[in-house]
Amino acid sequence: MSASPVYLDAATAAPLHPVARQALLAALDDGWADPGKLYTQARRARQLLDAAREATAQTLGVRADEISFTPSGTTAAHAAVLGGLAGRRRVGSILVHSAIEHSAVLHAAERHVAGGGTATPVPVDRLGRLDLAVWSAAVRAPGVALAALIGASHEVGTVQPVPAAAAECVDAGVPLYVDAAQLVGRAPLPAGWSVLTASAHKWGGPPGVGLLVVRKGTRWESPFPADERESGRTPGVLNLPAVVAAAASLRAAAADAAAETARLAPLVDRIRARVAAEVPDVEVVGDPVDRLPHLVTFSCLYVDGEALLHALDRRGFAVSSGSSCTSSTLRPSHVLEAMGVLSHGNIRVSLHRETTETDVERFLAELPGIVADLRAQAGVTGL
Repeated sequence: MSASPVYLDAATAAPLHPVARQALLAALDDGWADPGKLYTQARRARQLLDAAREATAQTLGVRADEISFTPSGTTAAHAAVLGGLAGRRRVGSILVHSAIEHSAVLHAAERHVAGGGTATPVPVDRLGRLDLAVWSAAVRAPGVALAALIGASHEVGTVQPVPAAAAECVDAGVPLYVDAAQLVGRAPLPAGWSVLTASAHKWGGPPGVGLLVVRKGTRWESPFPADERESGRTPGVLNLPAVVAAAASLRAAAADAAAETARLAPLVDRIRARVAAEVPDVEVVGDPVDRLPHLVTFSCLYVDGEALLHALDRRGFAVSSGSSCTSSTLRPSHVLEAMGVLSHGNIRVSLHRETTETDVERFLAELPGIVADLRAQAGVTGL
């Protein structure tokens, strides 16, 4: 293949930010000791950890002692849900969540239900937007311990009405957990949450670093066995060089976020318009207005999602699928299912700081032919 590969799956993991690489290499020299010890090397490691926490707090606009670093965004999500429920178990055992939460949140909900608790999913409309009326009634039910709402859909990009949902939670006296993995480092955080999580490799930090933020005054209790590190919120020794790199790259990404939004949003608009115009029988899904600036999802009728992924990969395009009916799962994405939209031939394209206009144009030029070829192979012609 003559053309260079084009990576279009930043919603899964963004390419490592140059600042993250620099910080990681520097921290490998000074950040290998245990920051909990008292000798010179450990004190230096502790300084690095404290500085990373402070920088992250400043970027997010929270207190440093509200932040804990975790081994992943998934670990942070599990801790947010199970810890929020544990902290309020005297109130009740009901978890209210949107139907389109990340699988990490849904798996934590399954664990809660298996232990005797209750989970109440709240539906979304065809654009992937939370039904606020149902949410309002759900959080006011007796025995609700915690509510969970993703800040913006990782699959279709729809930004959720977090401030309005949070206001309903405040009125009901229920803390709100927001999965902000697709927002942190890209967009301002919404108001009104009590617990928040994020994942460093979404903003260009290294994989293996998650953020758990628990606001002061929130009843939260670690679901893990006792451990003195990270204020008892998450167990084990941190990968300190990765934490330092995550904090440095978050600050850099947040500083560039407004400019990146202005650059990427028109490219996503172009993809939305051109795919709808140039590929027959395609549905562009997600809210056309209230959405992430870097992400677009569409579904192609009469095409297998897995086959489309492989065909694009052979032409040098790395994209993701919230699909459907791949041989590994044999069931559609729970997000697309909850929205009631087409899930066959589903493709998610998500841009990042290294994505160029040329990359997007090449993708748009090749996509219609790739889809047509796959349909022809399947015996579907004349569209």
